Amino acid sequence: MELHEALYTTRAMRHLRPDPIPLEAQARILDAAIRAPHIGEQWRFILVDGPELKTRLAVLYERSWERLFERLGAELEAMLTMDGPIGQAARSGTHLARHFADVPLLLLGFARSRDGSGIYPAMWSAMLAARAEGIGSTLTGVLQSFAADEVFELLGVPTDEGWFLHGAVPMGYPTGRWGVAPRSPVDEVAARNGWDGQLGFTVPDPLWPGERATDPGYR
Repeated sequence: MELHEALYTTRAMRHLRPDPIPLEAQARILDAAIRAPHIGEQWRFILVDGPELKTRLAVLYERSWERLFERLGAELEAMLTMDGPIGQAARSGTHLARHFADVPLLLLGFARSRDGSGIYPAMWSAMLAARAEGIGSTLTGVLQSFAADEVFELLGVPTDEGWFLHGAVPMGYPTGRWGVAPRSPVDEVAARNGWDGQLGFTVPDPLWPGERATDPGYR
């Protein structure tokens, strides 16, 4: 797969089929992940595909998602009824929470730093490598926000060695289609030489020469 196609089309995929992911593809994904830019901090990646363990993690994930709803209250409830990317993300996020046990493969990242700045490039590289395999993914943070201690216990993570959970990436073959995710134009969200500086160029449409329109089948 051409690099720019992967960059432009690796969007969050939360509707995933339960079909198993071959070990050969998993190996390519993780081997690519550990080649990411790295600041030298220790990291540990855990793949989860055991049905019983996934079921127990799914209980934690759905409970964490519900706690997120409780925290945001009416704001998140309103998001569920919105049109556009925000509403789509809220609804697809709820779908993932309800079907978390059916996801064929989970990737969890751990690092010995609280901010996790050294592991997130690797998690993103794993998602790009998954895209090259036709595998969808999304980076989620609710487990680390609301159930980190329970996750540590389930996975046998040492609690006295300074490890922190930094995201879970559900992976699976998507039910939807790939495409360029809708975004505000870059000149609306970027500046030069200061917060309000003129960027110097505009990009009204995606520059990657593939699919120009957003995918109507996006979920």
